[in-house]
Formats: sequence, structure tokens, C-alpha cells
Amino acid sequence: MSSAERFPEAEPATADDIWLRPTGASDAEPRWGHADGMQIGIHPIPGPRGLLRVFTPYLDHPRERLVNFIAVEPIPRGEDRRGYSELEPSSLDTGENGKRFWSGDEPDGLAAPRDPLVPSRGVVETIDGVETLTVWIGAERFDNGADVRVRVRFRADRPREVEVAGFENEGSVPLQRLVLTATMGNWARLRRLELADRTVTPAELWPGFEGTGFTEHGRFGLAELRREGRTAVASAIGDEEDPWSVAYADDTAEHWRFVGLRSRQTWRVDDPHPELEVLVNARWSYWASASEIPGGPAFENFEISEPFRQGAGFRFAVEPLD
Repeated sequence: MSSAERFPEAEPATADDIWLRPTGASDAEPRWGHADGMQIGIHPIPGPRGLLRVFTPYLDHPRERLVNFIAVEPIPRGEDRRGYSELEPSSLDTGENGKRFWSGDEPDGLAAPRDPLVPSRGVVETIDGVETLTVWIGAERFDNGADVRVRVRFRADRPREVEVAGFENEGSVPLQRLVLTATMGNWARLRRLELADRTVTPAELWPGFEGTGFTEHGRFGLAELRREGRTAVASAIGDEEDPWSVAYADDTAEHWRFVGLRSRQTWRVDDPHPELEVLVNARWSYWASASEIPGGPAFENFEISEPFRQGAGFRFAVEPLD
């Protein structure tokens, strides 16, 4: 029986003081984070494989409602083509698209495949005087030879934020970049990218764009980003005051329809590389469909990209606007 077939009987993650963590039982839900704040999950929680699920229950969402995904997209040294954790066929699970993810309490040995339905609980410890919850996410080897792991860390004093950091495993091809990208801005219809001295929209970047593909990337260097002290910051928000009342195309799937509170999605990099960039692209139609996005193209992928540095951390936050 596959993990997807077993998952409906999985034991849900439970609150442990301020933290939500897997129970430690076999067939436990692979979900971690703040009991009342941001949470991260992996497959076989419903949805595509090869993606971190970002849950924000404080936006008045049902328990299984996602606000976004984070994909893992390594680029080997000397190349410009990415590996795609969501789209590449699995070499471990026959007939499945999307790389298998699994979890561990420590990075050692994480390159070896594990069962995602026997998830780690994560490690609670104090770092620099702040209680944290850390879990390591392993991924099967990419077709381009990249072999990586991701550290996911929550801080007790930042309940609406997660830090994600990428690492090469021993035996990986050397990496040029390891892109961690928020991939589902279309659900929130993000159309305003907030930079240091201006706000950029899809209509300005790609006037008249339509169809069922992606735009090219818009790229913005470190000098164009806002600063909070040394920290580089970029945020994206919707442009609708009342996103609940829009008219959808008749064939729009239910999971694309907006619910809950409006929010601002933000990437922060505390130690930015001089060549750091923020990249965005857009879609006219919702992913895997020809259903037009109400109001026109919206940003879909929203990401930080910089030359690879082992363990460089990027902070992703989702704050309510209402």
C-alpha cells in the first residue's frame, strides 16, 4: 500500500507547548511549526510531491488550506538550467512525478531515503537565547546530479516566519545556486512587488501577456531591495481590496478560490550576497489549467537567488494585512 493510500489514517501533528510536531508514531502527519502560527509540511500531506507546504492558520484558513509552497531548485556549477523538485520524475517511487522528501532530527545520514510517513519530531533547543524548532528535510537526488538537504527552522519570537537553508550533501555535484522559491503566488493573486523605491506589477513588466505559460523572469538586484538594517527585504501583496468577491471562470478549480485574510508575503536575507537577486514570474491562467486569473496576470514564483553558500538562510514570512 502506498503512503498516499495510508495517509488518510495518519495521526495528525499535535501541539507540544508552543510547537506543532509529529507525534512520533508510525504513519504520523509530517507537519511542523508554531501551534498558532506558520507551519511547514511535506508529502503525503495532500498536494504535489517535491514541495514544502506553507500553512498559515492565523489567516482564518481551514487546517488543510495552503498559502504557498516552497520548491527546491538546484543549479550545478557551470550550468544555468535548474533541477525542479516538483516536476522531475521520482527515481524512488515508480510512476510518480516530484522528488520524494523525508525528514530527520539531524543532518547526518539524511542523504539516504527515508519513509515520509515516519517523520522526525524535530529538535527544540535554545539558540542565542530564543527557543527554536528545527527539522531537516532530505530530498532524493536530482537528475542533474544535485544532492541536497534543507534545514527548516522556526523561532519562538517569530510565529509568522520560517527560515529555510540549503546544503549540499557529500557526493553532490558542486552547485552554482540552490534556489528556494515560493511557487504559488497566483492563489493569493500577488500583483505588487515592493522594492526599495518603487512597486512593480505584472502589467508593467509584461504588458498584454496572456496564455497558459509563464512569463520570463523579472530580476531585481540587491541595490533595488528594501533594507532593515543589513537585512535585504522584498515583499509581495495582492492589489484587491475585496479578493473574496471576484468572479472566477466557470472551470476554475475550487482550490484556486481565495479564502481567509489578505496577507503580505516577504523574503528576508540577513547576510545577503552581493550578487543576490529577487526573481518573479507571472501567469495569466492558474497552474495546470486554462482558467483565467481574475484581474489579469499575477506573480506565481517569488524567490531569492544568490551564488550557492553552504547553509545560507532565507526567511519567509506571511503577515496578515486585515
